[in-house]
Amino acid sequence: MAEQFQSQQLALATAGARLPFLSALNQQGQDAFAAASIPTRKTEAWKYTSLLKLTGAEFGAVQNTALTSELQAAAKIDGLNAARLVFVNGQLNRELSDALALEQVTLFSAANSAQQALISEKLGSVLAQANGSEHLFNDLNNAAVNEGVLVQIGKNQRLEQALQILHLTTTNAQPFTVNARLLLVLENGAEATVVEQYGSDSAEQLSFTNALTEIIVGDNARIQHYRLETMQEQALHIGSTHIALSRDSQYNAFHLGLGTNLTRNDIVVNHNVGGSHAEIAGVYIPQNAQVIDFHTCIEHKVAHCTSNEVFRGIMNDKAKAIFNGRIHIHPQAQKTNAQLSNKNLLLTNSAEIYTKPELEIYADDVKCAHGATVAQLEEKARFYLQSRGISKREAEVMLSFGFINELLESLPHEAITNLLRPVLAKRFGRDDDLAAHLLENEAAGLTGERA
Repeated sequence: MAEQFQSQQLALATAGARLPFLSALNQQGQDAFAAASIPTRKTEAWKYTSLLKLTGAEFGAVQNTALTSELQAAAKIDGLNAARLVFVNGQLNRELSDALALEQVTLFSAANSAQQALISEKLGSVLAQANGSEHLFNDLNNAAVNEGVLVQIGKNQRLEQALQILHLTTTNAQPFTVNARLLLVLENGAEATVVEQYGSDSAEQLSFTNALTEIIVGDNARIQHYRLETMQEQALHIGSTHIALSRDSQYNAFHLGLGTNLTRNDIVVNHNVGGSHAEIAGVYIPQNAQVIDFHTCIEHKVAHCTSNEVFRGIMNDKAKAIFNGRIHIHPQAQKTNAQLSNKNLLLTNSAEIYTKPELEIYADDVKCAHGATVAQLEEKARFYLQSRGISKREAEVMLSFGFINELLESLPHEAITNLLRPVLAKRFGRDDDLAAHLLENEAAGLTGERA
């Protein structure tokens, strides 16, 4: 089954005309993917994440890229001042995309000679710094990459509007694969806000999205990065985000995973020059029998760099979540300050969480801390709410929402907070009336962190 999956994916990846300037990377990816072994439960980095739902399906070509009213609604973030670039089942949709976004980005297929040279130089360069965090799905993306998005922000330039890059999926005649590639290059002193979003309509679908993002942040440059996953439950998603930081640069990020039948996200941050800072927050909320896996790695390679990582998860029903957060302090990375926190709530006895915070330190003058908690809802807090006339079910929902609300409130863009709050309220409330009531209470200031 695994061999059939690999040969099938290679055939899809190499079909059609190819861009000549990407041929070396394509060949490298094809060779690596063909030689790789599909991870099993004996593979440490995939120990708790089974790929049977992925390798057992037969994937074909994309045939449907038609818009639905649901897809059109999913593309909008009310109140966000953003230029929008939209793909439907892997194909650019110009009807939903903004003219400004099309001006600010470069599609690989439309790159001029100078942009082709930049793409050839930078594409895969951050991935090469992975130091053991790479996996065969990145090789598959290299093998398949023929179209992608280049975002280049010039020296001391600032995007006045956020850039929203949205990948939507919808039902297709057969299971299909989308290999999405994004290359962000911020030159010295540049600033940008990028919303990378993966969504769908509610139609049942079996899609496999394999997304790889590389972010290169120059000296004194700063990026605010949102990565939001709100896909239909049957969708399969494997994503990697690799970041290279330079002197005094900043990577600020928020990652959301609502959960699907299989979701895996790898985040690797490379502190390459002193003075850089990474601030990463994340929320994962699987339900039913969904599986979501976050693997993060912060590589402190040089002195005088800082990082702060906070992830919170809420597991319901028979859902399973995996969080593996690693901080790697290299021998020359003196004066490092790195913090990692992972807190989890289990709402049922059948939900699962496997959390593994790691500190690997080879320097002696550092300040590092890491921790993880797993708990159920606090009985005293639930009793307090019930004693004031709130039903048990509503009290549980309010406490769950409050557990992650602190992270939502800290987001710098209110429009993103306003987008996520009703989505999460509906996830916790399970019905529209309870979700609406929860939002009313939250607006009145009744919801806070109590777990």
